[in-house]
Amino acid sequence: MSFSLAEREDTIIALATPQGVGAIAVIRLSGNKAIQVVNEVFYGKNLEQQDSHTIHFGTIRDGEKVIDEVLVSLFIAPKSFTKENVVEISTHGSSYIINQVIRLFLKKGVRPAKPGEFTQRAFLNGQFDLAQAEAVADLIHADSEASHSAALNQMRGGFSSEIQELRTQLIHFASMIELELDFTEEDVEFASRDDLRALVERLLRVVEELILSFDLGNVIKNGVPTVIAGKPNAGKSTLLNALLNEEKAIVSDIAGTTRDFIEDEINIGGVIFRFIDTAGLRETTDTIEAIGVSRTQEKMKTASLILYLFDLGDTDLIEINRDINKLENLGVPFVKVANKVDKANSQLINELKEKHSDIIFISAGHKENLEGLKVKILELVNLDKFKTGNTVVTNVRHYDSLTRTRESLLDVLSGLDNEVTNDFLAMDIRRSLHYLGEITGEITTDDLLANIFSKFCIGK
Repeated sequence: MSFSLAEREDTIIALATPQGVGAIAVIRLSGNKAIQVVNEVFYGKNLEQQDSHTIHFGTIRDGEKVIDEVLVSLFIAPKSFTKENVVEISTHGSSYIINQVIRLFLKKGVRPAKPGEFTQRAFLNGQFDLAQAEAVADLIHADSEASHSAALNQMRGGFSSEIQELRTQLIHFASMIELELDFTEEDVEFASRDDLRALVERLLRVVEELILSFDLGNVIKNGVPTVIAGKPNAGKSTLLNALLNEEKAIVSDIAGTTRDFIEDEINIGGVIFRFIDTAGLRETTDTIEAIGVSRTQEKMKTASLILYLFDLGDTDLIEINRDINKLENLGVPFVKVANKVDKANSQLINELKEKHSDIIFISAGHKENLEGLKVKILELVNLDKFKTGNTVVTNVRHYDSLTRTRESLLDVLSGLDNEVTNDFLAMDIRRSLHYLGEITGEITTDDLLANIFSKFCIGK
């Protein structure tokens, strides 16, 4: 999806509120003629004589026919989201009324907005950069405190300002290197190579930190895939039900009840966790159960976090230690969860406390110490960096551009080490600038913009 110059001059319209019957609906128009065209069908005040950021009561009429009583909000350019004239019409939420109002404006030459076209116009008109535009979509889809905070920080320019500062510093050296190319015969050095090295090394540290933050950012944005694993009858399904506070999974004393995955999401401390209840781990001759066990093992390898349950009523210290060793070799963060503490003997509990100080004792059946388990889970997600207000990368496109920036900056350092000529050095610096510019939109293509904004909802 791309927009021609002629299309950018159109006045566009879309329903800004969700489809379906509700108390009210908001219909949004944007374009130089937005106020004029609404004024032609609005009976109340003359909208073209009103101030920006004002609301007016009246009726929308098609000739003599009254379609609805409405409130009209005016946002006069450039003081609007798109930096164009924007009108928002609040109607009653009847689908008939909505369709009648939109059809009325279509007859007057207004064009239906494409997905993300309002936000794309805001970007193209300089309201914000591309990273901030993408954050608008993230903010709309934020379903937890953490994802909301990350999107809001990015939309307000926290991430963009950091990238822009890096790019500004590098542009200075790039211009100096380019200048030297014009004076090759005089052997003049405008850019100190030691200063350039120091700058590139400093940039690399910042870029590396941003790249490393993507693991946390991905967790914040998409949730934490968390596998609940353990032997049959360890209480995995009971724990899932207890965390969800509903009977999601079938619970039975019969071993091997769960043979496939059961998934659901839980918000813990402002972070979404996608809990996956799995088949119990054991040797089995049952073909179907064996497939479930195999899938559990695969899920554990790709999980971000594992809650591994031990049945204290039917497990000894040797078996627990053996399972913990296997988990450590897996290389995935895990929580040791000692379940059915009400059925354990005191000697085993004391041995576990002495041997494994980080083990969490619970009773899923009686919902004991679930809060302690949640605290431990949040510790392993490590939101400290996010909570301090540091910039966190949540967008895979930004992560890819940062990775390419790092490679280009390493090439600059390699060029300095090998004393390459200025033209090759300038080329590597320009490449670094290109990838940084892709993030904020200084460097764009129609295909890139089409891909980004096509994922937006129609009214945004």
